[in-house]
Amino acid sequence: MLHHVQVGCPPGGEDDERAFYTGVLGWAELPKPPLLAARGGCWFRIPGRGGPDSELHVGIEADFRPARKAHPAFVVDADATAAALSAAGSPVTWADPAEIPGRRRFHSEDGVGNRLEFIDG
Repeated sequence: MLHHVQVGCPPGGEDDERAFYTGVLGWAELPKPPLLAARGGCWFRIPGRGGPDSELHVGIEADFRPARKAHPAFVVDADATAAALSAAGSPVTWADPAEIPGRRRFHSEDGVGNRLEFIDG
């Protein structure tokens, strides 16, 4: 079981990430412990689909560059998530079904440009 994954964010980018992860995906923001909250960033609960919830942590990086290759992959209702992302103006790029037979998936970007994968499940 995976407890959490962390992605980077530029200083001051928390509101962009909140708008994406809570506003578009509907994931609840979690309070950070006080000592960690002083560092900035934000945390979100990833709803489990048939399993336990996990978390996404957004950490501040002074020299931030969006992750373009490395990425987390989330199990979601792919059609509903793709529709929500498209409606919000986020890119939705469906993967070639021949790459991983039997796994419908697409890529997008979070509020600061980090690559994300969404797998139907």
